[in-house]
Amino acid sequence: MNDSVKGPPMLPFTRPTIDEETIAEVAQVLRSGWLASGPKVAQLEAELSRYCGGRPIRSQTSATAGMEMALLACGIGPGDEVITPALSFVATANVIMRVGARPVFIDVGLDSRNIDLDQVESAITPRTRAIMPVHFAGLPVDMERLYAIAKRHKLRVIEDAAHAIGSSWRGQRIGSFGDLVCFSFHPNKNITTIEGGAISGGSPEELKSIELHRWHGQVRLGPDSFDTLLPGGKSNLSDVAAAVGLGQLKRLDEFNARRRLLVARYYELWGKDAPLRLPERGDEGHSWHVFTPLLPLVELRISRLEFIEAMKQRGIGVGVHYPAIHLFSCYRALGYRDGRFPNAERIGRETVTLPLFPTMELADVDRVVAAATAIVNGARA
Repeated sequence: MNDSVKGPPMLPFTRPTIDEETIAEVAQVLRSGWLASGPKVAQLEAELSRYCGGRPIRSQTSATAGMEMALLACGIGPGDEVITPALSFVATANVIMRVGARPVFIDVGLDSRNIDLDQVESAITPRTRAIMPVHFAGLPVDMERLYAIAKRHKLRVIEDAAHAIGSSWRGQRIGSFGDLVCFSFHPNKNITTIEGGAISGGSPEELKSIELHRWHGQVRLGPDSFDTLLPGGKSNLSDVAAAVGLGQLKRLDEFNARRRLLVARYYELWGKDAPLRLPERGDEGHSWHVFTPLLPLVELRISRLEFIEAMKQRGIGVGVHYPAIHLFSCYRALGYRDGRFPNAERIGRETVTLPLFPTMELADVDRVVAAATAIVNGARA
């Protein structure tokens, strides 16, 4: 007889929600014999276009590919500068480097995690061609200020909206207006295509550039001939992935409403006396991709890793979103050093990503709050 007592099931910090209807749709695609880009991709792009108010949509295999294509479509390359926040997933800066341009980092708000627009104009030089903001965790950047700055200086805006599908700014969905807007459909995002992304917006010329870069730079000249106009890559979404995305898109508003409900529970339980520093709450336009409070490490006898391990011992998964980009070796090589962007660096040291996904129960939030509170309060110096 086994007398061992099992603890509660492991609660990850995120988990995709794939329903049986979507799984059945994927099976149909697999049986159809058309697995690469085909009718499902066309349908997904059309549905995303409707969701974004009729704007043109072009899908890719990742938001990273989309952001790189957006830069190329804008003609950004060697000798150019792109202003971007020092806090994001590293892909935001990597794509700037990959097209030969230089990322010019700006600090972020300590609670919003979004680019500090007060610092942007002082970073603009004759080489600046674009601003690439990030709607961190789904909290929209101040779009009026952002686009006013861009217009004043004749700059392009390429929005890293990887976290922000379903977010809105003053009633307008992110991606339904603005310049080029890049979404992510990675498995940990608010909706997924397994791997994938999409660009909203673009002139006819820019759309053609995006299409060329995602498929070998080729154009068909006739039934039996084609030409290659540029050395493009291969980043076309598959119909299998698109079938998943179609099922997910139907439920996006439901998923985001659930995320807001769960986050409201975090705030309700912690209130103004939270033992961790909570992120900016925003309003109903926030889609809450992740929930990332800061640990008060200067007040604690434990490290972040020890906090993460203590939560794991209680059956709770914790992530880290994100280290400050400019402190990676690749960007130190450009001359960036510690101390340049204090908010991004502090967030990078102290941030912890707590569980948040649509199938969580309110009782799961209660469990996370109780565990984190006990660990932090028990570790105060």
